[in-house]
Amino acid sequence: MISDKIGDALTRIRNGQSAKFKTVKVMNRKLTRAILDVLVAEGYITSYKAIDDFTLEITLKYVNNEGAIKIIERISKPGCRRYASVNSFKPYFNGLGTVVLSTSHGVMADYAAKSKNIGGELLFRVF
Repeated sequence: MISDKIGDALTRIRNGQSAKFKTVKVMNRKLTRAILDVLVAEGYITSYKAIDDFTLEITLKYVNNEGAIKIIERISKPGCRRYASVNSFKPYFNGLGTVVLSTSHGVMADYAAKSKNIGGELLFRVF
């Protein structure tokens, strides 16, 4: 059984891009779908779709035969949660990267949380 479902999904995306796969499959969870919505909106993946009740298929994005995601790493882990207030947000890679948060208003990118003036749990960062 997988204890960190977000970490598993991020690892599958990272490994899929390094192996130049067109698609990868992850578990179908509500939080995973919310995270993938943010990655699609930010342009890091092309799309995703539900294959069945248990599996999502993610279509990875490549630019000039290179993966659109250079770095994707987990911040908050099941054993050590990381939270941040809106005043403590710092730009990741001088604003070129994105930090994805889980807030009381849903999963969103750091700049969207800052514009809504809310903090939350720092899930992962992507560049």
